[in-house]
Amino acid sequence: MNQKETDLLLLELVRQGDKTAFKRLFDSYFTPLCRFMYLYINDKTIVEEQVLDIFIYIWENKETFKIHTSFKSYLFQSARNKSLNYLRQKKKTLTLDQIEDEIIDSDLMSLETDELYHLIEEAIASLPLKCKEIYQLSRNEQLPNNEIARHLNLSVKTVEGQITKALKRIRKFLGDSYNYFW
Repeated sequence: MNQKETDLLLLELVRQGDKTAFKRLFDSYFTPLCRFMYLYINDKTIVEEQVLDIFIYIWENKETFKIHTSFKSYLFQSARNKSLNYLRQKKKTLTLDQIEDEIIDSDLMSLETDELYHLIEEAIASLPLKCKEIYQLSRNEQLPNNEIARHLNLSVKTVEGQITKALKRIRKFLGDSYNYFW
């Protein structure tokens, strides 16, 4: 029996809830997937979290999970997609330290960093309670959306919507003069 056939057999057992079969698939592919993702993301902890997310998704959706290629191809394509999504998201996310660096390097040298920090904090404080909590978990704690959703017992879409809502409200609060930060 070749690897593709073995994987399909193990995947069928996983669909039936077989934890041993799942562990065999996990043990076979965890390290190769980590090595592959490390080519994109040069952070071992982030890479391992992303690979674990792939396997968590498979386990949580085992009854309805279907693949149209080989299991190995599915895993590596998922790893590639997660890597690229992570890099895109990382590019969009600015920390307060990065905002301060932008101010120092920009034409807005006269703008006090403390004033902007205070305005941002005030904007965050004005958010609705749940929206503020989700935003702070995402930006301050750097938690991924699926972890926030699990922690707060919400759907990932709800978390994404609340983060979008928070960013829009912060932009509106700061006004046009600060929109390039958000």
